[in-house]
Amino acid sequence: MATTDLMNRALAAVADSQASLTVELVHDLVEPGELAEPLGIAEVAELLDISAHTLRYYERCGLIEVARDGLDHRRYDYAAVRRIVFLTRMRLSGMPMRDLQRYVELVDDGEDTVPERLDMLVEHRDTVRRRIRELQLSLVATEYKIATYGGATGP
Repeated sequence: MATTDLMNRALAAVADSQASLTVELVHDLVEPGELAEPLGIAEVAELLDISAHTLRYYERCGLIEVARDGLDHRRYDYAAVRRIVFLTRMRLSGMPMRDLQRYVELVDDGEDTVPERLDMLVEHRDTVRRRIRELQLSLVATEYKIATYGGATGP
């Protein structure tokens, strides 16, 4: 699902239900849904609105392992698509590739690494929250300038 589509759906869901943006709401929006059969690279690229190049890059970097069919074409199952959704959201939020690679390595190492994964995600969450505050300040400065030039401010 395209990032802009995801954001539009999340904001619309919040506006329609008068609810706040929650982890559960986002989970429902980013869940790729069950796949009847594995998808090819073009289908996944279209579904998630990312390029085939990005998908191949994630594979080369060790972020995802993708099965191959008899013709050596990539076949993305539900788990692969779900991981890609997570990876794209983390990249969108500014997580560096080296951190994503470390995180995936920990996931692949098993349940014993949960505490370290949790630490990584808590640290990333704090970074994202700080960035949101910085963006809010930037928005206020932008609104100030718009008002200075006689423009309308607000939503």
